[in-house]
Amino acid sequence: MIEITDLYKRFGKVKVLDGVSLEINGGGVFAVLGPNGSGKTTLIKSILGMVIPQAGAIHVNEQHVKGQWQYREDINYLPQIARFPENLSVKELIGMIKNLRGKKANDDALIELFGLEEFMDKKLGNLSGGTKQKVNLVLTFMFDCPLLILDEPTTGLDPVSLIHLKELIQKEKEAGKTILITTHIMDFVDSMADEIVFLLEGNIYFKGTVAELKKKSSKNELEHAIATILTEQND
Repeated sequence: MIEITDLYKRFGKVKVLDGVSLEINGGGVFAVLGPNGSGKTTLIKSILGMVIPQAGAIHVNEQHVKGQWQYREDINYLPQIARFPENLSVKELIGMIKNLRGKKANDDALIELFGLEEFMDKKLGNLSGGTKQKVNLVLTFMFDCPLLILDEPTTGLDPVSLIHLKELIQKEKEAGKTILITTHIMDFVDSMADEIVFLLEGNIYFKGTVAELKKKSSKNELEHAIATILTEQND
């Protein structure tokens, strides 16, 4: 599904990705973890073509992404921060995205799931952060695509909406989709991820299952396993 080879990216003098190589096979939930500044979002934006690496190659479904855009038609992307045109209503934004993508959309069921009916005619600039994130989730999940990339999807969600998000991810996984997630919420990773990739200073420190990381660190809880990695790195 995704093959990354020797990826290098600098922003000025700051090295963000330092020769990252990674292969993610189709189907399942993959969590990309790491402290702030470890390169998680840069890696995701490189896959999407939003960031251009200085060196290396990325293939999605065996298609080289450099200079291409067609492969993105098979990706649903949820950005870390939802920046919407403030003067549009929720209904107008959803309609605009449906027209742009030109695919069959399952928006009505998702609007009901997240309780957005009363907000459909409200301007996006007047919505709370949590409500904007629910709109963000509708836009992400309303199209049928084989690859979903979710950058911090739990941000601002209330407990009920978080349960609905987990149900949506599980449903997509059962349909054979590949879901790539970044998050700082370890309980979410522990319950959802089939495999994790831990980035540290632009390098892959660990790739494997949650159980394998717990075994490697001799810790029963994922938070403690991650803390052990960071402590060892700083010693």
